Amino acid sequence: MPLNPSCHVIGSVTASRIQKLLPKSWKQYPNLVDIHVANYLPVLGTCTTNNEFMIHILFNSLKEFARRGHLLKAFETFSLIQFYASSTTHYDIFVQSISSLLLSCAKSKLLLHGKQLHSHTIYMGFEQHPILVPRLVTFYSHFNLLVDAYFVTNNSNILHPLSWNILISSYVRNGQFKEAISTYKHMITKGITPDNFTYPSVLKACSENLDLIFGREIHDSIKSSDHRWDLFVNNSLISMYGKIGELDVACQLFNEMPKRDAVSWNAVISSYAAKGMWKEAFQIFEKMSGESDNLNIITWNTIIGGCLRTGNFNGALRLLSQLRYCGSHLDSVALIVGLSACSHIKAIKPGREIHGFAVRCYFDGFDNLRNALITMYSRCNDLRHAYMLFRLVKSKTVVTWNSILSGYSHRDRYEDASFLFREMLLSGIEPNYVTIAAILPLCARMANLQHGKEFHCYIINMYARSGRILEAKRVFDSMNERDEVTYTSLIAAYGLQGDGQSALKLFYDMNRHQIKPDYVTMVAVLSACSHSGLLNEGQMLFNKMYSDYGIVPSLEHFACMVDLFGRAGLLYKAKEVIAKMPFKPTSSLWATFLGACRIYGNTDMGEWAADKLLEMRPENSGYYVLIANLYAAAGCWDKLAEVRTFMRNLGVRKDPGCAWVDVGSGFSPFLVADTSQPQAKKLYALLESLTEIMKDDGDVDREILVLDYQQLQEGRTFSNSLHI
Repeated sequence: MPLNPSCHVIGSVTASRIQKLLPKSWKQYPNLVDIHVANYLPVLGTCTTNNEFMIHILFNSLKEFARRGHLLKAFETFSLIQFYASSTTHYDIFVQSISSLLLSCAKSKLLLHGKQLHSHTIYMGFEQHPILVPRLVTFYSHFNLLVDAYFVTNNSNILHPLSWNILISSYVRNGQFKEAISTYKHMITKGITPDNFTYPSVLKACSENLDLIFGREIHDSIKSSDHRWDLFVNNSLISMYGKIGELDVACQLFNEMPKRDAVSWNAVISSYAAKGMWKEAFQIFEKMSGESDNLNIITWNTIIGGCLRTGNFNGALRLLSQLRYCGSHLDSVALIVGLSACSHIKAIKPGREIHGFAVRCYFDGFDNLRNALITMYSRCNDLRHAYMLFRLVKSKTVVTWNSILSGYSHRDRYEDASFLFREMLLSGIEPNYVTIAAILPLCARMANLQHGKEFHCYIINMYARSGRILEAKRVFDSMNERDEVTYTSLIAAYGLQGDGQSALKLFYDMNRHQIKPDYVTMVAVLSACSHSGLLNEGQMLFNKMYSDYGIVPSLEHFACMVDLFGRAGLLYKAKEVIAKMPFKPTSSLWATFLGACRIYGNTDMGEWAADKLLEMRPENSGYYVLIANLYAAAGCWDKLAEVRTFMRNLGVRKDPGCAWVDVGSGFSPFLVADTSQPQAKKLYALLESLTEIMKDDGDVDREILVLDYQQLQEGRTFSNSLHI
């Protein structure tokens, strides 16, 4: 019959206390445990073998508690181990116990407990142990206490690079690339040989720091080491050279590799993609498709994203379909790229299919995918579904708000967008530059400068659109840090004011500060050239977009060139741009070209553009007024009547022109032909006088007619707005 374990006292500790510390998984056979306790836990000192077995059980219990995160029991068990074991005879037990406890402290974010263990390690003389030094470095790195981690590493006499590898990778993970490189150099001076885990971390530091010189030194070191053909190291070398821009070297390394994996292919494709060299990236992808079965979702997403960046939206959708039918698992990134392609070409049918797939695969709960869905439905003129999805999002981010605001702004739903913007502010979401880009046109339409002043950090565009370029410049000058968004805002501001020279000066200043322009910046500077008649400068910048900045011209850039040539009277060049660009002209582009034809009296080209515009049946009533102005100026009354009939059949009505005037106590609206104002007679008399003065000064072309839809029926002309 087994003895009662509670009666066996070892020193001052009962066996029952030890039994409580045993993991539950060990207690499936209680009788067996009782036998062990009875047989092997007599009074301390009676049997060395039994004592050894007890220490073994305690050590295994500690590891189990530490693994499960039960730190209180783990530390209690460690106290018992210290009570019964000797640090000299049970050296490994102590080291392994401290190692397990340090790991558990890091996982449980118990900094103080870990520091106490470190102190105890020093007290016991284990601070130089090859197992505990890397564990301590890992512990301090986990809390981003890299100074302490460096102190532990630097004061150790261990020649193995493990602790140095952990420290270097921690510096890289925290963005301290110079410190990572410096630590590597110090490691070399101490005579420690790097291994295949050291090189990838320090090479990443070189690539992020754009330190090509030291990167080449490391490459030379690799050539003379045993890791010259290590797959992991070679992949890191390709990534480093690709990131810095040495694509020839990266490609050479790739071709020389005796063995490649998916990371190798991804590294070289990503290197070309990062430089905008999509043609080369596509070629390597085709080669990879033929030579390797290592195609993974990262490769697919990169290439599909490349199609999106180069304007090949249908190609992106085809690849997405191919990826799906070849059995590969689509992730949320692939679906978001596909939805973006649908948004650009207004392809609502495949967009709905992607939406259905996302629901079936439970991706529809991802915030980024929901935002992409809202954008897709908005761009495809399905604001009802976009709004429904928007309301279904419980935790709305600034991106969610931007998606719906851009949709309403794109559809000229100014009042709805304005209410949504106010709701966004009341919800506590802080707008960003995308929000401002969507909402500023609405504020400009409403002349609501006072509303914009409440958001001082976003008012560069607001001041510019309201004609206060000096205030916009002061905000720009007051900023400590500027990026491409800040520069683009002020460049666009100068462009709106017709100050193209200042816009160009700011653009070149941006280049001098090594801030790379993006496609929005190029739209802003090309538009500035257009508004200022800077024909040669605009052509030069357009031609340098891809070669100097790696930006593939989009529809917006071609539209700027049409406007540039049109304003300069070079209508044949503008027509040539339309004919040769790889995009289908939009109604706004045709309207731009049509406006230029009207100004320069080219009725033939104007009629051609008008026919193209009418084929699109646009909803914007202003376009029909533009066509009517062209026919009226040319005296083509029959065609003018056709436009009137066309508008009536389509149910198109032109809303009366409206101007908001700051009268001191607030903003007051003035509608065309509005006689409800108390001082209407005096106002219209003033308007007529001002119009005559402008005509005498040559500021108004007497031949330009501004026609309202109702006046198309009456054949009368009038001026439609007043700004005081």
